[in-house]
Amino acid sequence: MERDVVTKVTWRLVPFMMLLYFVAYLDRVNIGFAALTMNADLGFSATVFGTGAGIFFLGYVLFEVPSNIALEKFGARRWIARIMITWGLLSCAMAFIQGQTSFYIARFLLGAAEAGFFPGMILYLTYWFPPAQRAKIIATFFVAVPLSNVIGAPLSTALMGIDAFGFKGWQWLFLLEGAPAILLAFVVLAYLSDRPEKATWLTDAEKQTLARALAADAPRETRHSLKDALSDPRIWTFGFVYFGITVAIYGLGFWLPQIVQSFGGLSTMQIGLVTAIPYAFASVVMLLWGRHSDKTGERVWHVAIPAFAGAAGFLVSAALAGSPLLAFIALNIAAAGVFSTVPPFWTLPTALLSGIAAAGGIALVNSVGNVGGYLGPFIVGYLRDVFQSFAGGISALGGFMALTGVLVLFATRKSAAP
Repeated sequence: MERDVVTKVTWRLVPFMMLLYFVAYLDRVNIGFAALTMNADLGFSATVFGTGAGIFFLGYVLFEVPSNIALEKFGARRWIARIMITWGLLSCAMAFIQGQTSFYIARFLLGAAEAGFFPGMILYLTYWFPPAQRAKIIATFFVAVPLSNVIGAPLSTALMGIDAFGFKGWQWLFLLEGAPAILLAFVVLAYLSDRPEKATWLTDAEKQTLARALAADAPRETRHSLKDALSDPRIWTFGFVYFGITVAIYGLGFWLPQIVQSFGGLSTMQIGLVTAIPYAFASVVMLLWGRHSDKTGERVWHVAIPAFAGAAGFLVSAALAGSPLLAFIALNIAAAGVFSTVPPFWTLPTALLSGIAAAGGIALVNSVGNVGGYLGPFIVGYLRDVFQSFAGGISALGGFMALTGVLVLFATRKSAAP
């Protein structure tokens, strides 16, 4: 019966949560596709674009912990809906930027508005799924990220072709991709249940079965207070591990359309289709890797191995910059490695935390990690301007992934993490 209840909960929640995160991530990175024409229209250099793309994460990081604590206090349903309405409005507002200053301000506010969404989703999953099953559940949820590029890449480049009512393609891109978040916020209010005990779609017997499963599979050592979570060195260490991952995810995500464009000979629509390929490959590998982690019960090496594979992919791609096809194949390996680290990684901090500690600790890990969301796009853009090539930036992403693999092995050995 436990298996049946978990299956029922999975089908009820995870596809809808994937849809929400799909929209969130698309609104976060569609700036990469807008840049194909927006940069020229507004006179942005690679450094200006990389700075603006990354400044999103400054606002995001500042409000992560308080936002996640508010979610724990007010309930996931109302707080997630609030986040979605504000980020949807600000994403639409990106269509009206006029230059460098308004670009930076809009990106900062967008990050502040979306703060708490991803860690809130991770926290929400801990309410419903036992720790032993979380890697495959997080993998299924997180596949929304590469899927947002698989579907979003051709969609975004198609929207770039609209030129009507005085708005250019990149402006229509922001308007039409920001609107779904606002609409879905009202669906969240009607569809989500804050916790299992409030789920009208579960019977009393199913609620009891799920409660027993969560209690039986809970870790023996768990931090319960916010102070314990924020002062635990393991939580900070996990934040630095996640920092390396996000440097690579967003360094690649914001710049891949322009990297593909640099290969030459492709139309805007073709760039969108080619950009989707690494993410489609990464989706499959990530799902299989997450299931393998749950099946074996091993977590640490399931983070380290894909981190090293991602590092190798980036470094080989940079070395083969003169051969576009081979460089692109290596980027596929890099993308699969980077994304496959995420599901097993999030089983590590969530196994240490519960209650208000989980709200604050998960947000802290995500906050520290997402500073890398600023550094990744910036360093690729900066090195692109310095060397007039993407090879330096791609190599830097590889270096961060290599350090991530080393750090997760060292940190978990030193801290005796689960």
